[in-house]
Amino acid sequence: MAVPQRRTSKTRRDKRRTHFKLEVPGMVKCDNCGESKLAHRVCKVCGHYKKREIISQ
Repeated sequence: MAVPQRRTSKTRRDKRRTHFKLEVPGMVKCDNCGESKLAHRVCKVCGHYKKREIISQ
C-alpha cells in the first residue's frame, strides 16, 4: 500500500486548495423591474429578458 514518505506541509496543502471555494453567482439588475436576477436568464419577478416579455404574468 502506498504511504507518503513525508507529511504534506500546510503551505503545500493550502496551495492545492486555493480553487476549492464557493463562487458568487453573476447577479445583474433587471432592465424592466430593477430586481436582481442571474445574468443571461429570464427575470423571475416580471418574466422579461432583454426588454421582451417571455413569460406572461
